[in-house]
Amino acid sequence: MHRTTQWLRASAVVAVTAMAAAAGGASAASAGADPLTTPMGQRVVALLEGSTKFGPTAGPNPWTSFVPKPGRTDLPAWKAIARGSATARANSAKVAAAKVAASGTLPPPLIHDELEPSTLIGSNDTRANAERIAGFGTRANPRLRVLGSLAPSTVTATPGTAAPEDNGSIPLAGDTGIVGAGATTVSGEIGDGPHGSAGTGSGDFDFYRLQAGAGTTIDASTAGSSIDTLLFVFDSAGELVALNDDVDGTRQSRIVYDVPAAGTYYVAVGGFFAFPEDPFDSGSGSGADTEGPFSLAITAAKTDTDMYAVRLAAGDVLGASVAGGAHQVQIFRPDGVAVVGGKDVDATFLFPWNSPLPGGGNTTVSYVAEESGLYRVAVRSGSGAYDGTLEVYRPGTEQRPAGKVQTVFLDFDGGRINTGVWGGAGIRDLSPLSAFLGLWGIGSAREGALIDAITAQVRSNLAADPAAYGLNPGTAIRVVTSKDHPDIYGKPNVSRVFVGGTIAQSGIPTIGIAQYIDPGNYATEDQALVLLDVLAWPKGEEPSLNTYLRPSSNRVAFVAQGIGNVVSHEIGHLVGAYHTDNENDVACLIDAGGVGFSRLFGVGPDGIGGTADDVDVDFAEDTYIPGEGFIGLEDALNVVSWGFSRGKG
Repeated sequence: MHRTTQWLRASAVVAVTAMAAAAGGASAASAGADPLTTPMGQRVVALLEGSTKFGPTAGPNPWTSFVPKPGRTDLPAWKAIARGSATARANSAKVAAAKVAASGTLPPPLIHDELEPSTLIGSNDTRANAERIAGFGTRANPRLRVLGSLAPSTVTATPGTAAPEDNGSIPLAGDTGIVGAGATTVSGEIGDGPHGSAGTGSGDFDFYRLQAGAGTTIDASTAGSSIDTLLFVFDSAGELVALNDDVDGTRQSRIVYDVPAAGTYYVAVGGFFAFPEDPFDSGSGSGADTEGPFSLAITAAKTDTDMYAVRLAAGDVLGASVAGGAHQVQIFRPDGVAVVGGKDVDATFLFPWNSPLPGGGNTTVSYVAEESGLYRVAVRSGSGAYDGTLEVYRPGTEQRPAGKVQTVFLDFDGGRINTGVWGGAGIRDLSPLSAFLGLWGIGSAREGALIDAITAQVRSNLAADPAAYGLNPGTAIRVVTSKDHPDIYGKPNVSRVFVGGTIAQSGIPTIGIAQYIDPGNYATEDQALVLLDVLAWPKGEEPSLNTYLRPSSNRVAFVAQGIGNVVSHEIGHLVGAYHTDNENDVACLIDAGGVGFSRLFGVGPDGIGGTADDVDVDFAEDTYIPGEGFIGLEDALNVVSWGFSRGKG
């Protein structure tokens, strides 16, 4: 039976509450709280985003949507769509033509054969000993093919002993005996501890401790178990760093986690759907759900990494893809900072057809270079022969006629629009901005002032800030509106953001959505949609701007600030920025939806919008959001800055 995320949220609360009550115990849910709204619950949703049990294609595209609630997208289903679509796109004649257009020619790729023997680990695993590749770049050959091999791990597993109950937390974890590297297998049972359904009812979990060395990978699996498992990995501080529900179409779980630093880690097993709210407290679970016996295999082993060094110029748009025996690609700046990486994710179907960037492998990532220098590209996670592709091009807007500037048209007028562009129901009539003014307590006479203020906010985010603080000296953008200009969408080099309409009218359950994510901005006649019904919900719901409005608020200023930031978020996608983490301490305009709206709206310390302490939120350096497949530090301001390059062609 398919289960949607909404069903999961409701059933988790009901099930946890009922079991806790039956057992006479307590839990977060028994006190009336939804466990998925707690900090750990939100982390679980972010990492689990769309279990295969949630039903196919539940919700809008997760990469391009700004959703009002957490867990509203089905990432595994979308990844399956992405993989097939990425392969078709990579092999298309349109993309081949785009490569010619972007480079002026289509030379055969350079071929680099890895120098490290296929059975050796260590000779090219670091930035210091990366294999340097000459002749690749936008001023040389923009295409490179790397042929290499990852050496297999040689760790042998030994049988372990199941830890006695209570082993449901980090302090009580059983010891695997793994120090640095090693492997073990254990058997256990979910439900036999003091917090199972026969005990307090808060949920039983089995924790196992291991010491993982630098450069190792933890591989944990419940394959062969007779129950529907959840598998967790926590670090020594109790941070949930990895989570898996189902793998390969089964109800068992598997996590392959590349250890960022040597230390103590904890692998925990639970039954679907229950999680420990506090990994240091064995009685803090969200409820006793699936129970029964399980098998657990844990390996920590030194794995092969192959590192290559290539020279990039500031503003270069790099695409890196790998197929065959490798499953992860990671790019490092000249200063050693990991700027983007991905494992078993190829979302290049998000690119427009006239983007020249490659795709179609096990994993593909893209990156806009912040500075000129020697960058490292790491290939890892797997064993055996692999085939890597690197391609680099200048931003698409640079190829426009000299002095040409990208125009963004903000359309507030409502009317007929094809929502199928974003996965909606097709041609629909959407309400104009004016239909929502009264819901924010703004009189109709103030509509012009509101549009002017929204436009000023967008210009500040996309023009003034990138020009003042970005790394592209040639950044430029023109922002015009339906208030002051005729509808110019459809003309060359004009993108449109439609601001208006509702979820019901459009058929898209989101606040905002972009047509593409386009690193380098190769499609300059694309579209985004910002719906207004959620932003105008009654006071009390966090995504609503009304939640932060008070008698002391400057309503026009705050509503403009909120809408302008959401519009800027969607335009950020159109020029290549991916979602960043909405739960960390960095406020960034490209932060994902679901939580953290007050930060994106710029609400200040007083908790009231439209007051003197409101915060200017910008595109910034921030980590990618967990769960969407990418890791590293995205410089969103740099992506936007180069995405709006002035034409040089």
